[in-house]
Amino acid sequence: MQKNLRPAIAMIELIFAIVIMGIVMLSAPMLISTSTKSTYVSLQQEGINEAASRVHMVMSYPWDENNTQDEYIPTILHTTSATVELQDVGTTKRRIGIPMTSKRAFVDLNNSEFSASALGSDGGDSDDMDDFIGITSVNPIEAAAIDYIETFGQISINTAIGYGADSVIGGYAQQTITFVPFGASATTTSSIKNISVTVTSTSGVTDLNKNILLRAFSCNIGGYKFEERTF
Repeated sequence: MQKNLRPAIAMIELIFAIVIMGIVMLSAPMLISTSTKSTYVSLQQEGINEAASRVHMVMSYPWDENNTQDEYIPTILHTTSATVELQDVGTTKRRIGIPMTSKRAFVDLNNSEFSASALGSDGGDSDDMDDFIGITSVNPIEAAAIDYIETFGQISINTAIGYGADSVIGGYAQQTITFVPFGASATTTSSIKNISVTVTSTSGVTDLNKNILLRAFSCNIGGYKFEERTF
């Protein structure tokens, strides 16, 4: 008698299939978690890039509100700093070591002198460095109705600008000077402005909650003018 054999799944094959499906299902939460963390990291990188761009933008603006005189070369501003070497010498209206032909002076072409102003937004516009002090939130879909992954986190960028100590170790009367940026803050106006941009990330994931700090400083050295040859 001839028997017709029908193909079927052997028990061992079924067991292997169940084991493989179980492994795949166990790895699914890990893959989702990795994807979520990758999204947070991407948002952090966007925040860091924005912070770096903000530092460069702030550095490109005039040093002070009183350096925004468009019709004149920006002057060196008078400050209340106790660092004598950074003040003008006698009637020269220039610092020690600056030749009289230099345009880097405390007096402009209209024979006017100015002092450094208080920090913060002034004049109702954004035309000098410290007009950008404040916090910027980088979270474009925080208020979205749909529950995106990004809505669990928030990235804030805080721009802080303050006067720093403009003295150097050993004084300026040396061939080599040692300046420590951000070594100390100044309670009055000085010739150094410290710029700090902090990126704060709150994602709900402990190892991704970070404070990233970018720093720069700018000096009260006035402006310059290119000499032109006359023919």
